Amino acid sequence: MLTAKQQQLLRYIKEHLDRGGVSPSFEEMKEALDLKSKSGIHRLISALEERGFIRRLANRARALEIVKLPEGMVPATSAGVGEGVVTPLLRKPAAVPARATPIAANDVVEIPLHGRIAAGLPIEALEDRTMLAVPAALLGAGDHYALEVSGDSMVEAGIFDGDFALIQRTDVARDGQIVVALIDESEATLKYLHHEGRKIRLDPANRDYQPQIYDAGQVRIQGRLAGLLRRYN
Repeated sequence: MLTAKQQQLLRYIKEHLDRGGVSPSFEEMKEALDLKSKSGIHRLISALEERGFIRRLANRARALEIVKLPEGMVPATSAGVGEGVVTPLLRKPAAVPARATPIAANDVVEIPLHGRIAAGLPIEALEDRTMLAVPAALLGAGDHYALEVSGDSMVEAGIFDGDFALIQRTDVARDGQIVVALIDESEATLKYLHHEGRKIRLDPANRDYQPQIYDAGQVRIQGRLAGLLRRYN
């Protein structure tokens, strides 16, 4: 079941593709749904993608495909997006064939920038003091936040002091993934995750640092690395 806003956005994307063959920009979608920020559009897009109604083509910020339409809804070509018109169907619609979408200019979304990863505070305790504009192509499905990297413990993974780590919120991760791990509910760190029985090993990516080993109950996963942003002065 889709929310009213999700249905409106799906219908708007479909009509935009049908008219010009190019998916709308985040700015166009924000204005069409009368939202205040692009982050709201990003959440709607992620929800539609997770439910299998749309698909984002890799490395193309504005390349959206309609995979299927929900039962009981077809695009209201004669109605505005905000009217929320739903047309009943006599049968379940077939999946819409995938189409090649031209590459367009990058869209950006805004995600919370919580602070420096070595700040020694739980992620939940950090205030959303500012937002960071991020190319949408760097983010996949789900909710994201950013942390500024402090230190050189992950340099061999290409993560340097001052980089912005783009983190997908999750409390689960596989061995070998780079995660934000909260230790003893007090200190957050960015490290490779490994399970060893009832222990958790957090590995740095710098041979000058030693792995950190904790009881499983001491460690809580708060996200996994989705991408990086780097400033060049």
